[in-house]
Amino acid sequence: MAKVRDDSAWRQLAAMAEMQGRHNRLVHPQWASQGHEYYRAVWVECAELLDHFGWKWWKKPQADIEQAKLEIVDIWHFGLSELIRANQVNRELAARLKSALSNQDQQDFRLAVERLALASLATRQFDLDAFAAVMRSLPLGFDELYRLYIGKNVLNAFRQKHGYKEGSYRKRWQGREDNEHLMDILRELDSNEADFAERVSRALAERYAAADSS
Repeated sequence: MAKVRDDSAWRQLAAMAEMQGRHNRLVHPQWASQGHEYYRAVWVECAELLDHFGWKWWKKPQADIEQAKLEIVDIWHFGLSELIRANQVNRELAARLKSALSNQDQQDFRLAVERLALASLATRQFDLDAFAAVMRSLPLGFDELYRLYIGKNVLNAFRQKHGYKEGSYRKRWQGREDNEHLMDILRELDSNEADFAERVSRALAERYAAADSS
């Protein structure tokens, strides 16, 4: 009997790429030809990621793993944009990422993040293998990356629609950042539902409106 190919990773990657392209067009219709330096965004996000995970030896470490995962997802937004622009999003890429995540090689998380930043600076490109090493070291699996990516992509679009680019968007609601509200919402919803993204968007809108009326 012929082996049935598991295309779940490819379907998830294709869905993320479609959402990323749509979001990039929202920011700028000709985003792919603007020459945005996505590699620069990656290494800057690496610094923010380390801040959430903790690296300061002179104070009590307080790792925020949920926010660290969202920073990895932010990095993936920029990396995925670079891969889309280079026309590299395909089944082979999905299989490569899944394979890299199954690698048993474990690194110190902080060193893995620094290696991703170094690769970004050295090549001015997105290093998929270095990114996968960061995911493995936390750890963050492919399915969770997909779930968090959908949520964060919806939040990014929500920000744009509510004045993020113009500077009028309020990132803190009722004393908490929108990323924190997002994680609350994601814990309440099933990412396997066909309307998962729409439910996240509605929940964000309801919380944002409630903050206005309070």
